[in-house]
Amino acid sequence: AFNHGPSSGAEQEYDRLRDLARKEQGQHQHYAAEARQAYERGDGARAHEMSTQSKKHAAAADDYNKQASEFIFRENNAVGKVQSDTIDLHGQFVEEAEEILEQRIRYAQQTGQTHLHVIVGRGNHSPGHVQKIKPRVEQVCRELGLKYNTEPNAGRIYIELKPGGGGQDHYDYDAHHQPQHESYGQPHYETAYPMGKPAQYGNQQQ
Repeated sequence: AFNHGPSSGAEQEYDRLRDLARKEQGQHQHYAAEARQAYERGDGARAHEMSTQSKKHAAAADDYNKQASEFIFRENNAVGKVQSDTIDLHGQFVEEAEEILEQRIRYAQQTGQTHLHVIVGRGNHSPGHVQKIKPRVEQVCRELGLKYNTEPNAGRIYIELKPGGGGQDHYDYDAHHQPQHESYGQPHYETAYPMGKPAQYGNQQQ
C-alpha cells in the first residue's frame, strides 16, 4: 500500500484501520441477515432492532475506511515524497481513488497546472495482481475529456489538464518528466482529498 518504504508503525496503523473496517463490515452483514430473517418471520420489532445495528456497523466501517484512506494519503503524499505535480493513490480503494483524483484535478486546473502525474501502482497488492485503480483513472479522464497516457513506468499515468476530447494520446516523457514547481508534496491536503461524505467502499484495493 505504501510507495516509499513506510515505517513499520505507519504500516501497522494502516492495516489496523482497514482490519477494523473489515470487522465492522462483517458485523453489518451479520445483522442485516438477522434483520431479513426476523422480517420474514413477521417479527417487526426484532427486524427493526437488527436493521439499526446493521446500519450502525456499516457507518463504523465507512468511518474506519475513511480514516485509513486519509492516513495512507498523508503518508504517501507528504512533503519530500512526491513532487507538486504528482499524486500517489497507492493503498486507496477504487472509490476512494476516484474521489481523490477528481478533487485533485479540479485543484490543479484552478491553480493553472498543465499536467498531473498519477501514481496508480502495478497491481502488486491486488488479487491476481490485476490493476484496479488504473482503469478507473482512465475512466475519469475520459469522462472529463482529458488526454492521458501510461508513462514508461507502468505504475504511473500522465494526465494533460487541458480538455482535449479525452482518450489516450502520445506521451512525450522528456517534455514532461520535470515537475512544474520545485516544491514537493501536495499543496493543500484538504484540496487534494475530499473531506466530505465518505464513499461506500468495497474491498477493492490497489
